[in-house]
Amino acid sequence: MSDEHKKQGSSEAEADLERTVSVQIGETESHGELHRSFTPRQVISLGSNIGSGLFIGTGKALANGGPGNMIIAYFAVCIGVWAQLQTIAEMTIAFPTSGNYIDYADRWVDPALAFGAGLAEWLGWTAVFGSEATFFVVLVNYWAENAVPEAALLSIFIVVCLVVFLMPNRYFAWCQYAASMVKVFLFFFNTVVCLAIIGGAGPNGTVSDGSTWTDHPVFKNGFGGFANAALLAVWAVGDQIYVGVLGGEAESPRWSMAHAANVVPWRVSVFYMVSVVLVSVIVPSSDDRLLGGSGSAASPFVIAASNAGIKGVPDIINACMIIGIMAIALECIYLPSRILRTMALQKLIPSFIANVDDQGRPRWALSITAVVGVVLTYISLNGSGYEVLNWFISITSASFFINWAITAFTSFRFRAAVKAQNMPLFRESYSWQSPFCPLAPATVMLISVLLLVCLLYASIEPVGGGGFAAYNFFTYILGILVIVVPTALYKIILRTPWRDPATADLVTGRRLVSAEEILLLEKHYSRSVWRRVGTYMKLW
Repeated sequence: MSDEHKKQGSSEAEADLERTVSVQIGETESHGELHRSFTPRQVISLGSNIGSGLFIGTGKALANGGPGNMIIAYFAVCIGVWAQLQTIAEMTIAFPTSGNYIDYADRWVDPALAFGAGLAEWLGWTAVFGSEATFFVVLVNYWAENAVPEAALLSIFIVVCLVVFLMPNRYFAWCQYAASMVKVFLFFFNTVVCLAIIGGAGPNGTVSDGSTWTDHPVFKNGFGGFANAALLAVWAVGDQIYVGVLGGEAESPRWSMAHAANVVPWRVSVFYMVSVVLVSVIVPSSDDRLLGGSGSAASPFVIAASNAGIKGVPDIINACMIIGIMAIALECIYLPSRILRTMALQKLIPSFIANVDDQGRPRWALSITAVVGVVLTYISLNGSGYEVLNWFISITSASFFINWAITAFTSFRFRAAVKAQNMPLFRESYSWQSPFCPLAPATVMLISVLLLVCLLYASIEPVGGGGFAAYNFFTYILGILVIVVPTALYKIILRTPWRDPATADLVTGRRLVSAEEILLLEKHYSRSVWRRVGTYMKLW
């Protein structure tokens, strides 16, 4: 739990703050303002990034690394999720600006770093929209068996996604919340099925005796197996940094972000760690079907049910997965649009892109992101276009842990600025900071370095042998290049300034806890410890 500073001595701190800063919401009035329409439950549900990476990607991690490497890799990434959300929440609660971590990199580190991070994040997430469309076609064809033209299925996918963004933000948030409930159901369904299979259920079932561990390599392919499992894990668990982006539009950033920083890592960790442990028991790492496709038939849960002769499981997984990827596709339009708006507000790209309509939607940023996403989706209709999408997906995977590192470094600079300017930020009433600082950002940086080593190793020594190959090398490192090269060029050409902690911006977007939030927090902390813990267990 985080340190919570109550009201003792808060009046003097608040008075100092009122004299030294002007409280703003961090948006430029001439461009319009984003609406704070997300409730705490919606922020938390949007952060629970559970989809194909859990229900299908775990099979590939098992095949590449074996059960031991897979479990250690996912555990390390889950620790990174906790540390990263603790780090971003600390800054977001004090400065709840939409697209926040790019804003923070600009004001506390260097505008060039903000540009590079924003470009990589936007490209990565927009490309995922196209890949999710391709995955949608695969899942539908599990039933349709190619009876419907692929172009028609892609068009249906696009129309459904874009219609959501013609409506106010709250409809998007509730769609995501409903989808998260479906994914939670699928998790519990798979867990029950797996436990039954372990116990010998099904016409062909036998009681599991641990042979998937004893008869096959536990640490398959050595460090290379771990490296590939770790990269799959960070891709599957996802870029939880967008929880901070959502916090910029939350009704109560102090409540929503603090709650999400604790709830999301626990939920994600429980879902993933329980699943990978079960997968390691029900399917051997040598099963060829784990690498035999990208649809539901490649899911280790489906493979185990098929081995046991249990019918109906693939259909349930398929239906829930379709809902899940639609939800992820919506995130792939929402998040990049906020990234573009933030970059426009910071004058990193043309400022008109920051304009917001009367419904609180960044119309230009949404339009640009949607158009590029649609183009990438239809490019996938031919083989070469699908290959291009794979390269963009590699950008996404690398950008996740690179942006983790950027967040950690920005946090160190943020703390340095607070100290240099003697700002009473953490002495205010109900202020929030991550526990045992700087444990969280230091952990994020350490795990980011580990993932970078994994990426470089996998690019040089591919799993399965074959030695070094230029195509494999550049496929892996493309994400790093997309971040490092534009950042360096931006820095050199524009000669952007390195921010001095003594003069860094600790004014714009600063938000005091409102009277309503204070009442909410007082009510929360007046409860017993067990009742407070119970609020983290709720799904509604």
